[in-house]
Amino acid sequence: MASWWCRLLCPQPKQVASESVHGARLAAQRLSRRCDACDVEAGEPCKCARGLEEEGEKVAGDGRVAAVAMTGEQHHSKPTSTFVQSVINMVGMLIGLGQLSTPYALENGGWASVFLLVGLGIMCAYTAHIIGKCLDEDPSSKTYQDIGHQAFGSKGRVIASAFIYLEIFFALVSYTISLSDNIPLVFAAGVRLHLPWLRLSTTQLLTIIAVLVALPSLWLRNLSSISFLSFVGIVMSMIIFSTIVCTAAFSSVGLGKHIPALRLDRIPAVSGLYMFSYAGHIVFPNIYTAMKDPSSFTKVSITSFSLVTVLYTALAFVGASLFGPAVNSQVTLSMPPRLVFTRVALWATVLTPVTKYALEFAPFAIQLEHHLPATMEPRARVIIRGSIGSAGLLLILALALSVPYFQYVLSLTGSLISVAISVIFPCAFYLKIRWVRLSRPVIVLNASMIALGFVLAVVGTASSAKLLVQSIQSGHVA
Repeated sequence: MASWWCRLLCPQPKQVASESVHGARLAAQRLSRRCDACDVEAGEPCKCARGLEEEGEKVAGDGRVAAVAMTGEQHHSKPTSTFVQSVINMVGMLIGLGQLSTPYALENGGWASVFLLVGLGIMCAYTAHIIGKCLDEDPSSKTYQDIGHQAFGSKGRVIASAFIYLEIFFALVSYTISLSDNIPLVFAAGVRLHLPWLRLSTTQLLTIIAVLVALPSLWLRNLSSISFLSFVGIVMSMIIFSTIVCTAAFSSVGLGKHIPALRLDRIPAVSGLYMFSYAGHIVFPNIYTAMKDPSSFTKVSITSFSLVTVLYTALAFVGASLFGPAVNSQVTLSMPPRLVFTRVALWATVLTPVTKYALEFAPFAIQLEHHLPATMEPRARVIIRGSIGSAGLLLILALALSVPYFQYVLSLTGSLISVAISVIFPCAFYLKIRWVRLSRPVIVLNASMIALGFVLAVVGTASSAKLLVQSIQSGHVA
């Protein structure tokens, strides 16, 4: 049993992982090129190369984590991504669930906390750069897990894979909490649901219905359909940002609410929210390997993180200035009711999780199916894969309804997992792989970033966990 789980957590070197945790995102690059006539998922090798050169690069992602494992039986498409396409892919990967919380984080941490937001963006841009350097060292490395194996052997691969799956799990919990928070406002016209044999609120029942509507997507065998759902999720993220800007420009809600200068006691939890917004590093190896000119990957990283940092900073100040101390942990919940922009934003926020479930579950589902007996019939594979995915989603639903504290779960995810994946691990991998050729200043820089990452992880996790426990306890008392 232990060896089976090790095989499940450790994809083979020929497998390609794409997309990842706050959400969703690059699988379409490879999945859209697969021949529809080929049933690779069922274990059959691809029998044609039709369409491999015809498809342009597509972006699929949410800004957090989905890693779709592709088996070595597939033909690998020729890298075709240009500089602009790569930037779009990376920006699309980073923008996601985290954007909802940046105004709340800025108002709670104070306007001076924007320096932390920008600083983390710079750090993550650098770690994206060194991921490319690690891939330069070994052409056979294609995924984040491969880099972990390249640095620390099988232990590095297991640890990297475990953190990736943890990020996916917590991202899905956060998405479901967001769904639960926003869906009552979508049906604000007075919808009331009550089942006498269930002690559940209308909000809980609406959330359960929405998740059940999304449940069949976990049974999809055509991965190009999953890619389409991911693309829809990106569009929803951009709609949310646009509606907030339009609210500031065209509504009666005026800018200029007071933002405190600095609240040091809240910085640990705020750092987790900021960190979650930049987590996307597990997909960066796929962006790198899809590029026509991988040597420009550093420029892609700098350009992408600059754009995302500017977007997050603008959104944080606009949201905090619009709503002040009343800003919610999800800015969409603070928008004026009955405003058309609010309705659009709420619908986009509710639809986003529905588009994410299938893609976020794909990494585990495909790895599971890949390790099933080769003699098993395709239908049996689908049943096992869909059943386990459905059970997992229902577990996540139960957890999200039990712990409906979006900001604390998001902050805990950022501190406990995103810091490791986006800062600590890349620096540790880089030092181990290129130690003999690194200058002393570079070694000191990376060692310092690892130390800072540990501090952020420990302090942020302790603070977020404490606030989460307090909220749960006060909720039970109420």
